[in-house]
Amino acid sequence: MSKLAKLHRSDNHKMIAGVMGGIAEYVGWSPTWVRVLFVVISSLSAAVPGILIYIILWIIMPKANNQSYQ
Repeated sequence: MSKLAKLHRSDNHKMIAGVMGGIAEYVGWSPTWVRVLFVVISSLSAAVPGILIYIILWIIMPKANNQSYQ
């Protein structure tokens, strides 16, 4: 699996915008486990909805390109 040099939205492991796939590639984890962890944490957190966090990350994280990967 390719690893991102910096935090970017993934082109390889994208379901909606590639946010969770990008985080997974950056830390070296499985994208499925990052998505499951995000859903669990989002459902346990009543203060900030997970969809809001996802949209904010979608906006601020740049899209990965060929130079983004090591």
